[in-house]
Amino acid sequence: MSGFTEYEHYDALGLADLVRRRQISADTLLDTAIARVEARNPSVNAVVMKLYDYGRQAIKAGLPEGPLTGVPFLIKDLSAALAGVPTTRASKFFADAVPAEDSEQVNRLKRAGLVIFGKTNTCELGLSLTCEPQFHGASRNPWDLARISGGSSGGAAAAVGARMLPAAH
Repeated sequence: MSGFTEYEHYDALGLADLVRRRQISADTLLDTAIARVEARNPSVNAVVMKLYDYGRQAIKAGLPEGPLTGVPFLIKDLSAALAGVPTTRASKFFADAVPAEDSEQVNRLKRAGLVIFGKTNTCELGLSLTCEPQFHGASRNPWDLARISGGSSGGAAAAVGARMLPAAH
């Protein structure tokens, strides 16, 4: 995998501190996270919507000064509405549901400086204890692929557990 080789040694606050001190760029962190998603996601099915260009555009437009500026971040495909991007809630019924504006939750994540670059798998409509939606397929536990990850944050847990990024929604 290319990118910042020390990436996995840092939590989100540590990565933000590196960006703040200009020891690394938000672009490099995003490229590193993307490389990990591309390499690790096929086995765990954590990321169901890749929004790489969205993340790149956010950096290019200028990130706000926040406690997590420059840190790559994934949001659940459930309640976190991102303007112009489908929020499927892991259901075929909502496959074409595209919100016109960001939810307050997403606004706050952006104000914190996070770089949203994808959406993670979740149980259908957030109504199950396991992350096995028919629409996107099951998210697997990266430590034991014979097991699934649980709850509405199953994709987020699998992404963090697979060290794609240090924190997710």
